[in-house]
Amino acid sequence: MTHGIHHVTAIAGPARRNLDFYTRVLGQRLVKKTVNFDDPGTYHFYFGDTVGRPGTILTFFPWANVAPGRLGLGETQETAYRIPARSLGWWTQRFIEAGVPHEAPEKRFGETVLPFRDPDGMRLALVAVPGAEAEPAWDGSEVPAEHALRGFHGVTLLLDRSEPTAAILTDVLGFEAGGQEGNLTRTIAPGAVQGGIVDLKAVGGFLPARPGGGSVHHVAFRAADDAEQEAMVARLAENHGIRTTEQRDRNYFRSVYFREPGGVLFEIATDQPGFAVDEPVDALGTALKLPAGLERQRARIEAVLPDLTPEAV
Repeated sequence: MTHGIHHVTAIAGPARRNLDFYTRVLGQRLVKKTVNFDDPGTYHFYFGDTVGRPGTILTFFPWANVAPGRLGLGETQETAYRIPARSLGWWTQRFIEAGVPHEAPEKRFGETVLPFRDPDGMRLALVAVPGAEAEPAWDGSEVPAEHALRGFHGVTLLLDRSEPTAAILTDVLGFEAGGQEGNLTRTIAPGAVQGGIVDLKAVGGFLPARPGGGSVHHVAFRAADDAEQEAMVARLAENHGIRTTEQRDRNYFRSVYFREPGGVLFEIATDQPGFAVDEPVDALGTALKLPAGLERQRARIEAVLPDLTPEAV
């Protein structure tokens, strides 16, 4: 079974601005357009590759007037995408032309990393990966397919101490120790191409995170099916004394949630059933999809959702 990151969910500002940045500037596919099941007046966008494979999906709750978040302990510091190594210069030029805030490339664990920010200040990065051009990518955007993002490389978590979180990743979520570099501890999910890395950055003494625009809400990890998810939940309770929420049906996967010892909200999400369960692959993201319990409220929900026309940025 393949483990690793299933998806990352974050908080954004205006919906149209968020949609424009991820589909136009970064060239991601809008795989699913739905609503926050707990706040149906708000969109829930899923951006990813052609079919929305686990390890490629970045999702957002966009709120127009959200206050900016403050990075701190118990939060994802950075979400990194894979790109072909030869595409680094192309992306640097694109960021310059598009006015995307970015830093100079740096080396981490022998890899070249280009850090940048989205319009809400969310910390992102591109990692130049030799051979990534052979991996599948969405070719329906203005980003040429040869330079397109290849899903997640991984995430970096900001923690007081790395050891307790590493224990959850390696004992429950299918990761293995992957080395140390300064205050970064790397964990790797064997066999995972996309979303196979979680780096733990130990920075004792920082203030706790304050969620808001640009903050990651949670990181979801893969379980092949309900049985594997149940086994992970049992191991979490038996070996670490941590209990999850009840399973929640998110239509495209089934989820449980828990706070890991460092304070980051983790989710375990099933690979099944996937994003083509309610619309064909060639039409993903084109229609507003609602869960059955909200379908009778469609007219009211559509009336209050933000305008997504290009002028509404």
